[in-house]
Amino acid sequence: MPEVASCALTAELLEILATPADEFPYDVVYGDAYNSRERELERRLGDTAGWLHAGRTRREAGRIAFRIALRRRLLDLHDGVGDLALAFATAARLHADTLWADTTYLQPAQPSTFGHYLGAFAEETTRHLSRIQSAYDLANRSPTGSGGVGGSPLLVNRVRDAVALGFDEPGWHTRDVMWSVDGLVDAVFCSAQAVTTVDRLAEDLEIFASPAFGYVRLDASLCRASVLLPQKRNPYALAVIRSGANVLVGRAAGMLATQRTPSARTDNWLHAYGEVAGSVDLASRLVRLGTAVVSSLEVDRDALTREAAAHFTGAADLAESIMVNLGLDYRSAYRVVGHAVGVAIDAGRTALLASDVDLAAKELLGEALSPRPDVESITDPGRIVATRDVAGGSAAGRVREHALRVEGLAAQAYAWSSASRQRVLAAEKDVVDRARTLAGV
Repeated sequence: MPEVASCALTAELLEILATPADEFPYDVVYGDAYNSRERELERRLGDTAGWLHAGRTRREAGRIAFRIALRRRLLDLHDGVGDLALAFATAARLHADTLWADTTYLQPAQPSTFGHYLGAFAEETTRHLSRIQSAYDLANRSPTGSGGVGGSPLLVNRVRDAVALGFDEPGWHTRDVMWSVDGLVDAVFCSAQAVTTVDRLAEDLEIFASPAFGYVRLDASLCRASVLLPQKRNPYALAVIRSGANVLVGRAAGMLATQRTPSARTDNWLHAYGEVAGSVDLASRLVRLGTAVVSSLEVDRDALTREAAAHFTGAADLAESIMVNLGLDYRSAYRVVGHAVGVAIDAGRTALLASDVDLAAKELLGEALSPRPDVESITDPGRIVATRDVAGGSAAGRVREHALRVEGLAAQAYAWSSASRQRVLAAEKDVVDRARTLAGV
């Protein structure tokens, strides 16, 4: 390209860059935004604008711009997920010794700590960090120099051009990087995965916040009052998270379906630009809403502690104690305790007595257990939780230990994100600065 044309074209491109999108004279008669910009350049520069397409297709410029925009969004999502992981870790540490009855199938299972419950979401959240990093790595590959399909004889230094635009590397096959969308689908899937974690928490909290449970209370800023019923305090933020997760699952399925197209067709790109970017943006908003929920959650410790010992949550520990200390096989011990639970239920109680076990043993084994188990001590929730002193267990010290691990992983994630963001911002600034120097502005 002649230097005079290069300077003039660069100056006009900088002018377009500085023009707000809603002020640019786009015209639908030209079909798309790219054509409108090219026509505007022709109006301003005449034939000089014709140098713009030397060795480069319209779709290459679009693919480059899209990947630049997508990588920023993925970094924003990554930071949001890091904040969520820290919020979970902080809440888990706060409730490391808050006893509660953990559940499976929403049925009382065993005594645990509410911090251990929250820590499970924290651990799951850390996996999304690596998923987003992987999606970023796939997105941050440059299509520069792809030409029509097989490369360009004019733009031969693809590595240099990729680095100049802040990409980690060029796409190592020109046809693939121009037409494949599997990496973009990964961006939608990791977005849906991250929000699904928040959704599962929201599903639980909507139950736990109901008066029937009364375990937790959402901050007023995350609730909405009924316009008719003055007593209502609806956990509206949870509904927003749950419905948003449904939307993202649908978009992920839709992107997977649009990927089914013959190679080098536009089918799989028609919706990718909007759906992929929109999905990552939506996920970022929902993750940050989830972080607000976790950070401001009010937990009724007394209510949780009361439930920790109710509904026979120490039954399995009692059966194991009978097995270990009395030499009875576990299945027989299990049946004795299960029968004792039935006796207590028939008597209208939610906790076992030693007499219940005596009666059950006599009916099933023909005699009472000897020595008689200290049922009250064995089924004490605090004692039970203290015995879960294994890596990742629910003992208070292990919950705090795990929270520290999550915080370390979040710190590593922040460091990666910060370095990636600084690198791409510096590259983008350098491109603009060199363009200004060339244009003399």
